[in-house]
Amino acid sequence: MPARIGKYEVIRAVGKGSTGVVYLSHDPYYGRDVAIKVYRFAEDDDPARARIARKMFLSEAHMVGMLQHPNIMPIFDAGEEEGFCYVVTEFIHGARTLATYTRPDNLLPVDDVLAILFKCARALHYAHARGVIHRDIKPSNLMLTTDNDLRLIDFGIALVSDAEISRIEGIAGSPSYMSPEQVQSLELTASSDLYSLGAVMYELLTGQRPFRAGALTRLLHQIVYATAAPMLSLRPELPAELEEVVAVAMHKDPARRHANGAAFAAALARVHSRLRGQAGRLDQREHFGILRRLKFFHDFSADEIREVLRAGSWQAHQAGDEIVRAGNIDDRFYVVVAGRCAVLRDGARVGRLEAGDCFGETSYLRGARSQAAVVADDDATILRVSSTLLEQASAACQLRFNKTFLKTLIARLQNGDQRGVS
Repeated sequence: MPARIGKYEVIRAVGKGSTGVVYLSHDPYYGRDVAIKVYRFAEDDDPARARIARKMFLSEAHMVGMLQHPNIMPIFDAGEEEGFCYVVTEFIHGARTLATYTRPDNLLPVDDVLAILFKCARALHYAHARGVIHRDIKPSNLMLTTDNDLRLIDFGIALVSDAEISRIEGIAGSPSYMSPEQVQSLELTASSDLYSLGAVMYELLTGQRPFRAGALTRLLHQIVYATAAPMLSLRPELPAELEEVVAVAMHKDPARRHANGAAFAAALARVHSRLRGQAGRLDQREHFGILRRLKFFHDFSADEIREVLRAGSWQAHQAGDEIVRAGNIDDRFYVVVAGRCAVLRDGARVGRLEAGDCFGETSYLRGARSQAAVVADDDATILRVSSTLLEQASAACQLRFNKTFLKTLIARLQNGDQRGVS
């Protein structure tokens, strides 16, 4: 690892890809941390791969200072030094990509998905108006900050109109999110990015990609000719209006998609507004009132309770439903909102949980497996809090939640009570 790259002081490596390494670095002139992507194509023994890496560098370097939008990762600088090239971008501490939220058991709330994609659609509209087609829209290129803001990243294979740089021709991008015209190597327009954003929306809402196949040729054939399974067949509780928004975005004919990123954003805003007007505020007020009365939340401020609600989901269970299965890896915390649950170890009942009790302590240990099962004794309502989403909450909220959770566990251990062991 170099001590310096240009004027930048290298701190540590934070990522590695097929074309190089990303370093967390410090810019002493502006007093800010930055990310430096180093392209080491001179060391690559594959000439074709080295050629593509150099084109990716030139593409990003061409856009230094070009895209100034709050939801696009700014490119500050680019250069060449001692046989390698580098691009300098903003570094956001604690940020993670939306790939984190594509598992069926760790999806973002629908409200958050719509708000995030609204920002992305607006950012794409801005880029398209300046002659830039991203060409690689996917969850791992959409970064979520700790305050729930968005950054669109990685313009390495972007098409830039009127640019005097070598383009990466042919099929370039991530196959699962490519538009039909992209997989057929046809001429691309801004509409191709909107298709890819529709595919991302599908995955963020269902936890599944719209098209899946064991072989690349079959996947590309599906993208061109097949119709994705309706989202409501995978997640029936989704608002029906979202099906239409995704269907328009992913239409096979580019001319039938949203006219531009602004139109896509407007469609998302209309649905979001209707959903909020119908039930959002009512549910939040009702859920807030219920949590405020539970002993677990007695020491929480109103804002901290709202943050926990954003990180959690409200789950209704019938008697006999298995909430936590013994032996499973689970990174969620649970609070019993109403009803009662039984704790079972090797099939034998070892305790009972009631409203206000919590369980799921294996979330504190990465990769740990639940030692007991938790089953609904009768009709029960559970607040299920994702540890990943909780990390996006304020430091005060995280501290309060962890303190209360651990305090409850310690009290059980002191009393010889195994009710919460999971």
